[in-house]
Amino acid sequence: MLKQRVITAILLLLVLLPALFASVPWPFAAFTLIFVSAGGWEWGRLNGAGSFASVALALLVAAACAASWAAGWTRAAPPVLWWLAMGLWVLGGAWALRSGPAGWGTLAPGMRWALGLAVLWLAWLAMAGARARGLNFILSVFSVAWVSDIAAYFGGRAWGRRKLAISISPGKSWEGVWSGMAGVLLVGGLWVLADRAWAVDSPSVYSRLLSSLGVLEMILVLVFLTAMGVVGDLAESLVKRHAGVKDSSGLLPGHGGVLDRADALLPLFPLALALSAL
Repeated sequence: MLKQRVITAILLLLVLLPALFASVPWPFAAFTLIFVSAGGWEWGRLNGAGSFASVALALLVAAACAASWAAGWTRAAPPVLWWLAMGLWVLGGAWALRSGPAGWGTLAPGMRWALGLAVLWLAWLAMAGARARGLNFILSVFSVAWVSDIAAYFGGRAWGRRKLAISISPGKSWEGVWSGMAGVLLVGGLWVLADRAWAVDSPSVYSRLLSSLGVLEMILVLVFLTAMGVVGDLAESLVKRHAGVKDSSGLLPGHGGVLDRADALLPLFPLALALSAL
């Protein structure tokens, strides 16, 4: 299993890193469009769609992304979309986590498919828009998810006692969540100092929040973004619980599926764009 994970990670990085660090934004947009469309196929399979309907959902995700790309929204999307995403994740996420896997199954399949389409499209549009803002900006948004995940893992192992959502993801603890938030705040402070010390192609999400909101507000927003990354992770786990599967697919050997790797990013990117523009 470890060998599979390492090989898959290396192959992904061989494609992702050149696309991410390219001098123009479109290679990253193209790569993530394919990635997110595969997530649409997984979403259909997790939510009762047959083979044909799952492929159709993937194609709809790809078509929505391509249409918004052609319209120029990867450079300047209507801001209302990010607030729509926030409402969807805050209200919908709260309902889903409160209702649990059983409650998720009470929604009509068509509604679940439509929610997946909206969430994946908005996440892709936000990722492409973040890359268009600059490499430093998108890396800083990625860091919120990466640092939170790493700090939560080690904090949970060291101090985890109180379970966060035992019926959805038994391994997660409140102590892990607090550790993740502390890690993001620490990295955020260091990133602001790095922005000031070195020439960067764009302000990071941390510097944008600090300059537009102030220190206290930046801390509150970063705590909120970290919490919403956890909501994204739990929401995907909830859907898998309802479907009775461990992984969203086997597309990434050793890692599971696309949604397993991108769950925290789905709410994080649209919300980061909304809040960094305040």
